[in-house]
Amino acid sequence: MSNLPLVVSVILNTNHRDDTLACLGSLMKSPYTNHQTIVLDNASSDGSVQAISEAFPSAQIISLHKNLGYAGNNNVGIQAALDAGAEWIFVLNEDIILDPYAISHLIEAGTQDNTIGVVGPLVYHFHEPRVIQSAGGAFDRNWLSFHYGQNEPDLGQFDRVREVEWVSGCAMMLRRSAIESSGVIDERFFYYWEETEWCVRIRKHHWKIVFAPQAKIWHKGVQPNYQPSPNVTYYATRNRFLLLSSHQAPWYAWLSAYFSTLRTLLAWSIRPKWRQKGEHRDALWQGLVDFHRGRLGMRSTPETRL
Repeated sequence: MSNLPLVVSVILNTNHRDDTLACLGSLMKSPYTNHQTIVLDNASSDGSVQAISEAFPSAQIISLHKNLGYAGNNNVGIQAALDAGAEWIFVLNEDIILDPYAISHLIEAGTQDNTIGVVGPLVYHFHEPRVIQSAGGAFDRNWLSFHYGQNEPDLGQFDRVREVEWVSGCAMMLRRSAIESSGVIDERFFYYWEETEWCVRIRKHHWKIVFAPQAKIWHKGVQPNYQPSPNVTYYATRNRFLLLSSHQAPWYAWLSAYFSTLRTLLAWSIRPKWRQKGEHRDALWQGLVDFHRGRLGMRSTPETRL
């Protein structure tokens, strides 16, 4: 029996066969021996299930029959990992490549203090492998989240384990007891801000969240010139207000959120330079309206509201 705590990695795949295979390939290079993997397949039609089962027969594949978003889909895997006896659950995006020693460094950092509930790695841009995507995160005075070190070249400025307010949802190592005491991901968020809210809630239950720079990963999904889709605009808008509501934010955070949202809405509506932002403008407005009407979970379309 290994003395190492059991780590179960949870990876959500939706028609990203090649990315998921590459992620699993990097994960399997880890020398960390007490490790299992769960792949959640969200009704993929690209041959993902067959390819993954053939290439990585030790990985457990769970087929999802209803899309509950990043939040709800991952909760299926998190519960399966808890049922399997995981002491730590590693929630991973499928478009991640890991350094072989990432798991070892995360567990080493997390087990230094039994009040640490979440550990996050140093995240680099995949296409600029020495440029930082996230070195942990925090909130400004108005509860707007930001990443430490975002888009900075790595010059060794982040060289020690330190406490942060949240870590990127692309790779989160969570202690079992932190999940049991704080709950799983809030499925009302569906997608976007969900990992941030989770970290806020975990900290409210007196768990520490730390960033471990020795653990390194590379994330393909968000590049320095990343342009979000209207869907991201919708969820970012609605869920920012949902986080404020869920955690009793002070009045000035609400004022800042409304001011910035309405200012952006006005600019995208009347300024000629933003004419191409019509879909984003509509998504932003829908996100604000849906928050006030309590329409949460998956974004609805005009057809689904009939």
